[in-house]
Order: sequence, then C-alpha cells, then structure tokens
Amino acid sequence: MEWKDLNLDAAEWCYFITKTETQHIVPLARQAVEVLREIQPLTGRGKYVFHGERYHDRPMSDNAIRSALRRMGWANDEMTPHGFRAMASTILDNMGYKQEWLERQLAHEEPNKVKAAYKRDAWRMYLPERTAMMQAWADYLDKLKAGAVVIPLRA
Repeated sequence: MEWKDLNLDAAEWCYFITKTETQHIVPLARQAVEVLREIQPLTGRGKYVFHGERYHDRPMSDNAIRSALRRMGWANDEMTPHGFRAMASTILDNMGYKQEWLERQLAHEEPNKVKAAYKRDAWRMYLPERTAMMQAWADYLDKLKAGAVVIPLRA
C-alpha cells in the first residue's frame, strides 16, 4: 500500500491491480482511517504505508505478516495472511451481506467474460453498500476486541 493511493479525507484506498489489469477501490472504515492517521507521522514521509523492515524503499512482505502470526503462536494450518480475507468473507456472508458485494470488495473478477465486458466501471460497483459493509466489519471487530458476546455462525 502506497501513501499516494490513500485518500484519508474520502476514506478510500484506490489502486491498480496488475494481475487483472483493473482499478480497485477499497472503502476504509472510520477505525482504519484513524489508524492510518495515527501512523502517518511514523511512515508518511516514505513511499509505503508499511515499509520493509530492512529496506524502507520496499513494501512490507507477506512473509512479515506470516512471521508475526507465528510469533503470536498461530500455526500455518490455523491462520495465514490470506486467511483473514476468507474469514472476513465468511463472517460477512453470515451477517447477511450480499455475495456480489463481497466479491467486489475482494477484487474478484466476474467469471462470466461476457458480463465482465459490460462492467467497465466494476471497480466502483456497490461502493455505498461496500462502504457500509466495511464499517460494519470494523464495528464487529471492535466488539470482539471489547469482549462482546460472539454469536455462532449458521451451520
């Protein structure tokens, strides 16, 4: 994540996905904006929001997150960096959010190539709904952090 891709006033992270050659927009919850503003004095002068440990001109690696999870006691078969995406998708689905919103939020491509050809502004699709969904997700995480009663997922 580069600082130039963030618009904290609009609470958005906009970037280009090289794998799919598409634009993507991530609405940021209030809590995410607060954290980013908090760390901006520490890393805001550099290119990356989270720079590498040794080389500040490179982004933090996925391996850094994986290593942090291991240091916290999570085994590789219990949690991975990518596992946070899957967990969020599963929980938000169980909270009743539409699959189309989740797929767009995760920057998944439309599998039907004909439909995809007509969705030229797909990166902006469901933006108001995804914004509300991401705020609900952040609020849910805050409740977990505070020790809220956790409601079991549907079977």
